[in-house]
Amino acid sequence: MTVKQVRTAEGPVIADVVVPPSKSIANRALICAALADGESELVGLAPGDDTQAMIACLDALGIPVGVEQSAERTTARVLGTGGRLPVGPITLHTRLAGTTSRFITALAALGPGPYLIDGEAPLRGRPMGPLHDSLHSLGAVLEPGETWGHLPVTVSGPVGGADALMMPGDVSSQYVTALMLIAPMIRSGMRLGLSTELVSRPYVEITKSVMASFGVTDVDVAERRIHVGEGRYAPTVYEVEPDASSASYPLAAAAMVGGAVSVRGLGRASLQGDAAFVDVLERMGCLVTVSDNTTVVMRRRDTPLRGIDVDMADISDLVPTMAVVATQATTPTRITGVGFIRAKESDRLGDLAAELNKTGADVVVEDDGLLITPTDTLHGSRLETHHDHRLAMAFGVLGLVVSGVEVADPDVVSKSWPAFWDALDAIPARRA
Repeated sequence: MTVKQVRTAEGPVIADVVVPPSKSIANRALICAALADGESELVGLAPGDDTQAMIACLDALGIPVGVEQSAERTTARVLGTGGRLPVGPITLHTRLAGTTSRFITALAALGPGPYLIDGEAPLRGRPMGPLHDSLHSLGAVLEPGETWGHLPVTVSGPVGGADALMMPGDVSSQYVTALMLIAPMIRSGMRLGLSTELVSRPYVEITKSVMASFGVTDVDVAERRIHVGEGRYAPTVYEVEPDASSASYPLAAAAMVGGAVSVRGLGRASLQGDAAFVDVLERMGCLVTVSDNTTVVMRRRDTPLRGIDVDMADISDLVPTMAVVATQATTPTRITGVGFIRAKESDRLGDLAAELNKTGADVVVEDDGLLITPTDTLHGSRLETHHDHRLAMAFGVLGLVVSGVEVADPDVVSKSWPAFWDALDAIPARRA
């Protein structure tokens, strides 16, 4: 296993950073383009493994995706088939991509099948029961390879519709999004009831926005119900905005080390809920400026960070980033509302706390979050990433202020930002 030795910043960071396009938006747009009848162009395709897994699965389903790479951006041309999928058997391998596996499983339910959806061992452990249950209720046939609600699963359709569906809203918004994306292709659309409060609602709003860009506008998202009318996706040209989740790491570097970091292309009109992370940093004592196309975070080194209480249910992917920032605050930080992230790529509460505590941090797992109490001295340690790109990148930022941090299996960042380590190394660090 390879190990990344993180270079400690010698002074305030001053950087203008370009982050990759949003994989969350890109994967939604790829599904919409695949279901359109004709060619769409996606400008600014995300470079990570999740997106590559999606493209490979679409290609296997007879939906060609032509990728053109330039020095500035990646463009994909998708020749949609209007929901027509070939007869199987076809194997669809989704690697480690939770988003891809859930979206592709729903897409597969539109075709005759059989389609075998599988992934790497860690992905097989992630729960997908509510999605599988819902597809079964819609008339799809799902045959688990081992355990119901997990990969591998063989899907045969097509789905035929249902008067109403019900699923929990507090497990994963990806289940909801997967159903929303295929709903226009279902006779009479879809009415989905939520038995519990919807978590990560901003991601569902992203789904609604992307669908509208492809011509599907009969979508209503309420507190406990979602309605999508029957319709057709239209081919279009769609530009994918920079990834707000990836932006959290360089912006956190400015908060932790001091200095100023700007992220180009991420502005006040962002679709992504994770763009609100800068509001959290502002509450902790940073100066934040958001313009039409740039986000800047600054902190004077003589201005201490203060701990806060924060509900991160709507920006749960950024809990690892927030936790490492909180280790540098002068008072405790309590993160709440995120108990559901224990079933992400890793146990994003237990694994995160255990690794940070190796450095001398004081991180306690609570029922629905974390309590981080600052300690006087943190020290270097080898930190395991648990197959989780977000842990790896958060630990990289911690290494800017804690000497001797080593990140095991650093290549896991290829899931969303393959060039992350180069970007982190390129953040200028001047002597004070």
